[in-house]
Amino acid sequence: MKIGVLSDTHLQKVETRVVEVCEHYLKDVDLIFHAGDFIGKDLWAYFNRKGFHGVQGNMDHPEVKAALPVKKVIQIDAYRLGLIHGWGAPDLIEDRISPEFDDVDVIVYGHSHRAANHLKDGVLFFNPGAAFGYSSSGAHSIGLLHIGEHIQGEIIRI
Repeated sequence: MKIGVLSDTHLQKVETRVVEVCEHYLKDVDLIFHAGDFIGKDLWAYFNRKGFHGVQGNMDHPEVKAALPVKKVIQIDAYRLGLIHGWGAPDLIEDRISPEFDDVDVIVYGHSHRAANHLKDGVLFFNPGAAFGYSSSGAHSIGLLHIGEHIQGEIIRI
């Protein structure tokens, strides 16, 4: 199974570059996760199709916040994946979000605008980085999670 992962899109509406990224990098994914800060309700509606899981971010439109949870756990085969946006300063964000989940294999998060893909205490911490708008590294990225015998994350610069 392949999951496309985005966060921090920070757009009011669906722009050509969003469609291009989805058609190029996410055309063959089984699911799409979005870790918050869509910003506009039109962008949320674009992603909110079959095979979609999302959470609200701190910058989202009130209608998006009303429709999406703050955090979510998704069961895929034998794996449990936590999905959350995050809060506060980018440093130590993983220490703040980790207690929000019990017994998960992966924590997918956003907010920091920094891509991350590493194991910590047996949990894969995965942040696709900022898809559009401000990026702390100066680069924009999305992610892929490959689920098979193991779970592997992949960061893709766009």
